[in-house]
Amino acid sequence: MTSSGHDVIMTEVLNVAEAKRRFSELIDRVGQGERFVVARRGKPVLALVPAHEAERFEEEHRVGLLGLLGLAADIEGFDEVMEEVVRSRRKARDRPAPTFD
Repeated sequence: MTSSGHDVIMTEVLNVAEAKRRFSELIDRVGQGERFVVARRGKPVLALVPAHEAERFEEEHRVGLLGLLGLAADIEGFDEVMEEVVRSRRKARDRPAPTFD
């Protein structure tokens, strides 16, 4: 345990060839809660984690910028509000209005 109270989980780093060779074994071990990082040319490119952890991560990070844009698109009158914001910014002298090229 760390001082913050979270478990310290050691992650094994594998190269792509080794991960390919051991893939079936890795699936079994990930199913038991282990985690692995696969590296290509020494740089991490993906993580093998239990599905429930990936789902939790997705839920916790779903409301990122793209998520907010998706929500905004569903708001009735959003386009009109944004047009008014841009018009107001064009009149403002303290900073330039956004451009949409």
